[in-house]
Amino acid sequence: MYVVRVYTGDDGESHFEDVAIGLEDRGLGGRISRLIRGSGVMFREVDATYDLDFHNAPRRQFVVNLTGSVDITVGDGTIRRLGPGEILLAEDTSGRGHKSAAVDGKSRTCLFIPVDDDAEVGI
Repeated sequence: MYVVRVYTGDDGESHFEDVAIGLEDRGLGGRISRLIRGSGVMFREVDATYDLDFHNAPRRQFVVNLTGSVDITVGDGTIRRLGPGEILLAEDTSGRGHKSAAVDGKSRTCLFIPVDDDAEVGI
């Protein structure tokens, strides 16, 4: 399983990286990752006119799209579209940050799952 990571590089700009989340067969009827520590869950809904200029993630967090899509733009102008079921790991808490905007004039719902600063993510 992969998540899209947005992070701040040494240049102070945000960048994308695809991060593999390791899954193991633990005999539970499927494969599962190890526990990634965090503090809770927040639900969010943004309207169809959502269009934020460059901003930082307020904390290290997973953003899980439930409905609708979002276009994320990083420092070099690269845009990635994340749709329902896709997951962003937002770690650009410093530097210039990223842009995010609604897609096709539709609202979006998502989950924010804060991740502890010292929690390991990925394989």
